[in-house]
Amino acid sequence: MDGKEEFFKEFGDFYGYPNAPKSIDEIRSTEFKRLEDTVYLDHAGATLYSELQMEAIFKELTTTVYGNPHSQSDSSSATSDIVREARRQVLDYCNASQKDYKCIFTSGATAALKLIGENFPWSCKSTFMYTMENHNSVLGLREYALNQGAAAFAVDINEALDQDGASRSSLTSFKVLQHPVQIRNEAKVLEGELTGDAYNLFAFPSECNFSGMRFSLDLVNNVKQNAEKFLEGSPYSKGHWMVLIDAAKGFATQPPDLSLYPADFVVISFYKLFGYPTGLGALIIRNDAAKLLKKTYFSGGVEEQFEDGTISFLSIASIRHGFKIFNTLTTSAMHTMSLTKFLKRKLLALRHENGESVCTLYGNCPLKVSRHDCGSIVSFNLKRPDGSWFGHREVEKLASLYGIQLRTGCFCNPGACAKYLGLSHSDILSNLEAGHVCWDDNDVINGKPTGAVRVSFGYMSTYEDAKKFIDFIRSSFISMPSEFEKRYLLRSKSIPCPTEGFEDRLSSSACHLKSITIYPIKSCAGFSVNGWPLSNTGLQYDREWLLKSLTGEILTQKKVPEMFLIKTFINLNQQILSVESPRCKRKLQIKLDSDSYLPGKEEFYLQSQRYEVQCYENEINQWFSDAVGQPCTLVRCCQSEYCFSLNKNRSMGMCRDVNSKVNFANEAQFLLISEESVSDLNNRLCSSMFLTELVYYHARS
Repeated sequence: MDGKEEFFKEFGDFYGYPNAPKSIDEIRSTEFKRLEDTVYLDHAGATLYSELQMEAIFKELTTTVYGNPHSQSDSSSATSDIVREARRQVLDYCNASQKDYKCIFTSGATAALKLIGENFPWSCKSTFMYTMENHNSVLGLREYALNQGAAAFAVDINEALDQDGASRSSLTSFKVLQHPVQIRNEAKVLEGELTGDAYNLFAFPSECNFSGMRFSLDLVNNVKQNAEKFLEGSPYSKGHWMVLIDAAKGFATQPPDLSLYPADFVVISFYKLFGYPTGLGALIIRNDAAKLLKKTYFSGGVEEQFEDGTISFLSIASIRHGFKIFNTLTTSAMHTMSLTKFLKRKLLALRHENGESVCTLYGNCPLKVSRHDCGSIVSFNLKRPDGSWFGHREVEKLASLYGIQLRTGCFCNPGACAKYLGLSHSDILSNLEAGHVCWDDNDVINGKPTGAVRVSFGYMSTYEDAKKFIDFIRSSFISMPSEFEKRYLLRSKSIPCPTEGFEDRLSSSACHLKSITIYPIKSCAGFSVNGWPLSNTGLQYDREWLLKSLTGEILTQKKVPEMFLIKTFINLNQQILSVESPRCKRKLQIKLDSDSYLPGKEEFYLQSQRYEVQCYENEINQWFSDAVGQPCTLVRCCQSEYCFSLNKNRSMGMCRDVNSKVNFANEAQFLLISEESVSDLNNRLCSSMFLTELVYYHARS
């Protein structure tokens, strides 16, 4: 039985859309042709629009005249009609009665949350309660609450499940762990003075964008009907409780049924629902809740009271084409869930050659397919055979080379990230002190991951997407024993720095270092040598200079191909860096102990790392400006905070653990490549050039 047959044997009842006009394979081949060579697995970040959807939108916008809805002309009336219909479609999608709810269009889910935070009736007797698993956009509400003297605290919620995996719906089905309370203006109210007159807000996501865990919507009724029992008699349980659902992630696969779970506020984002339009979201709000919001500005009816100015009516006109596609499908929740469960099982089954597990999954979701567990996300980290971690950025960069698009980091969900990775408050502070910020390459600090790898599926994802990703993990991160490894490679924690006798052992191995290439100026041409001195930054003078634009942007060959023409050479005896370019008449010579520096030093950030640099005089900058065809300046690294350190026990470790610094290198001090890889790349380039010439020949014929 091959892999796909095995998959269909277990997940065939859930995979695809049996009652839809097209099968999942037909949807993929006809409406997402641009994915032919791409495995797109970041649907939690932004799902993809259908080509059929965009054709319908383009046709409508090029055949219909829509005017500003704040008028009574025919074109304006047409706009008002399409906006009214769009509001109805949004409410229908979550089974919300138009008698009880209104749909307010915003510029996104974050803008909808900001609207709530700014206008909620906070007081010094109010409480803002939120789950640990919340996006930064939700956590921003905390500032509004605290500024008005309200109390704020996070909670961990554990849901009891029946044996079949279904959640119970009684009040006793939740175990709530309350974290420390924050109060900014403590003098305004004491715990004993809390009364039932205040309005409180509880916020939770329908689906965690870090782990994919779905929260039970029973939380809505539990909190609204009996918050005191839910919070086990906490003094902060008193008052009128209102509930906010962040459905930006969960709305696509399992929208909340507001007829059963009457939340007061639901925020959504349309590009996460069906890819287009971007810059458009909605706040679904109960009418009685809308009356409580204290918005000063007023410009019309209930919706318009919260919609400042002219709404994005052309974007709003576009969403009905997304809903039209969704309405032709059976629920996408089961389809994406089948892929999620399949991928999780395969990842958990992976083992290194020594029997150690490869993958650690985050989120306590059962692997049985049901309607009550996880969503479309698989969040994890990978381990080496010795138990140390592969960095999540390493996984992301390798995946990109394989044509796989995914996301890594904390996904703007710091609470979930700390919870699942086991990061304490002191760990987080230590990481910040080490210079770690979002999107940098500090993916493992003090032996702990700072983020995770996230794969997320969409309604058009296929078995082949999951299979290609599993094959990528197998080929890139599972150790395979070889004769060379058995004889010469040790576990990563026990690899020593070079000591006496190392060269003799290396010379007896099957590989040797053929040449060394130094690249003094980042992204310019380098020069080859047989030997070269080392320093604590790696190869001496390697990537110690770079060019930047007048706006501070770092210049690279990707954006400025002319940099390839700039040739460099360093004469160690004369202590001179020589630079030449066919665009410049004279060869430039820069002394390594240069007296052509401008006085003082500057600092700037590259890939979230701070550098101190020396700048050069105008004559040198003008030479490089002529060489690349745009104004730029040359800078030299004189101090970097991008450094590695010894292991905690002060013993020597791998290169990345040794006390050393990095100049302007993207990855590390040394980049090693085999002749076989170079040969393979050249063959690919030759094949690509041949095909290009062939296409050109046929075009000319």
